[in-house]
Amino acid sequence: MWAAYVGLLLQQSLDAFLHQAPWFIWLVKLLPLLIFLPGMLKDRLRTLIWLCFVCLGYFLILVQRIFAEPDSPVVISGLVGVVILFVAAMMYVRWRARALRGD
Repeated sequence: MWAAYVGLLLQQSLDAFLHQAPWFIWLVKLLPLLIFLPGMLKDRLRTLIWLCFVCLGYFLILVQRIFAEPDSPVVISGLVGVVILFVAAMMYVRWRARALRGD
């Protein structure tokens, strides 16, 4: 999960860099992911659940971009990263919640 999270942050940064985006676009691209970092470090399951919802937004944007730029390795890596992050976070929440309940 952490590798996919960092990978998605790097992909979004690289995408903004390659398109020579101004600082506020960088902020719009990275802030939704960075907001969840403190909760993730504290292992809060609610934070990871909300991260999954935010991943869906990134997924929608990246699916649109993959149709516009089908051969772009940056877009492909972002799409793969967001899918891995979503699945990993979702499964971690499920397994961790079961462990905390004692099932």
